[in-house]
Amino acid sequence: MNLTDKHVLITGGSAGIGFATAHLLATKGARILITGRREDALQLAAKELGCAYAVADVGTGAGVEATVAAVQKEFGGLDVLINNAGIGEFANVEAVTWDALERVYATNVFGLAMLTAAFVPGFKAQASGAIINIASSAGVKGFAAGTIYSGTKFAVRSMTQCWQEELRRSNIRVCLINPSEVTTAFNQPSRTERPAVPNKLRGQEIAHAIAAVLEMDERGFVPELSVWATNPWG
Repeated sequence: MNLTDKHVLITGGSAGIGFATAHLLATKGARILITGRREDALQLAAKELGCAYAVADVGTGAGVEATVAAVQKEFGGLDVLINNAGIGEFANVEAVTWDALERVYATNVFGLAMLTAAFVPGFKAQASGAIINIASSAGVKGFAAGTIYSGTKFAVRSMTQCWQEELRRSNIRVCLINPSEVTTAFNQPSRTERPAVPNKLRGQEIAHAIAAVLEMDERGFVPELSVWATNPWG
C-alpha cells in the first residue's frame, strides 16, 4: 500500500505506540485521525502531528459511534484502521473481580470488535482496506496475574484470525501485532510516559513494524507479527 493520502484512524493515538505510529505514517503522506479519552493530551498530540483528533472512549457504545462519526466528517471513508487503544488490570485469579473484567474487556475486546464491524462494510464496498490489531506477547503466552489482561489479548488474537478468514476474499488485510514490553504510559496511574531505556522497546519500533506491514504490496499480507526487545535483561 502506498500510504500517500490514505485515510488512517488510530485509536489511543495521543501517546505511546499510537502517537509513534501516527508520526511515522504522517511522514509517509497518510492523513491521520487519532482518538483518545483525554482532550488535553489529544490536542497537544494533534498539534505536534498536524492531524485531526476526536475525543472518544472506544470502550463504550457512544464512543464507538462518536469515532465513526468523526471519521465520516473528517475523511468520508477509511483505508486503514489501527486498533491500538487498550487498558490493563492485573490480579491473581482469586482476586479477579467482575467489574475489572468488564472494564478491560469493554475497551480491549468489545469496543475493538464493534469499531471494526462499523468500518468493514466500507472496506468491502471499496474492495480494499487494512486492519491492524495491537495485541501483546501476553496474547500468545499467559503469565501470573494476567487473567484479565492476557485473556483480552488472547481474544483479540482469536478475533483477528476469524476476520482474516472472513475478509481476505474482499481484499481486506488483517494483521495482529504482538509487542513485548514497551516503555509507554500503559498501566501508569499518572498516564506519564516512562522514559526510554536502551534495552526495552519504544513505540517507534512498533510503529516501524506497522508501517512495514502496511507498505507491503497488497498481493500479500502479514497475518501476525511479534516484536520483542533483543535483550530486555541487559
